[in-house]
Amino acid sequence: MRTLVIGSSGGIGGAIATAAAARGEVVGLSRRDDGLDITDEDSIARLIGGLEGPFDLIVVATGALIIDGIGPEKTVKALSAKALAAQFAVNAIGPALVIKHALRLMPRDRVARLAVLSARVGSIGDNGLGGWYGYRAAKAALNQLLHTAAIEARRTHPQSVLVSLHPGTVETTLAPSQRAGHPAVSPAEAARNLLAVLEALGPEASGGFFDWKGETVPW
Repeated sequence: MRTLVIGSSGGIGGAIATAAAARGEVVGLSRRDDGLDITDEDSIARLIGGLEGPFDLIVVATGALIIDGIGPEKTVKALSAKALAAQFAVNAIGPALVIKHALRLMPRDRVARLAVLSARVGSIGDNGLGGWYGYRAAKAALNQLLHTAAIEARRTHPQSVLVSLHPGTVETTLAPSQRAGHPAVSPAEAARNLLAVLEALGPEASGGFFDWKGETVPW
């Protein structure tokens, strides 16, 4: 089994790479180790374009809650065009461009999986608290982009499984406030959970949004 982890120097990405290494070869790309800029398509195309497939599993584990020192908005009055654009660039557009360039690395003749790390707060149906405008909207957009790509991928990769995953609350540096009031798990435990979910999902689940327990998350 060959695994490609985008964002392999991050908390969850690194843990997924470590866990997947017990199952076979792992290739990782990250800003820290490879100069990957998820907001720059030339960077994405250059680094992913230099890889040879096939990969049985591709995980896009990039993302940010606080960007340029700006955290989640608590009220609509805190919205700014610059902060919203940054959230979309990092949390929606970047992963979508990875899918664009990485799909060619997936085998066409067998089951292969591609997952993006989303977040439950990106669920419109599950939003009962409000706030976190930019991050919520960007993750919701990511889910739509992934779902649409999954429909297209079925035509060329009929056994492909493209899904959005909510990893739960994980002990990373994403943001201390994210953990407030929520039991958190270690990155290693989160990685084990996510890999177990992915292993259980078949082509019929492609385009779906699932949590770390394998349960469907409302759109």
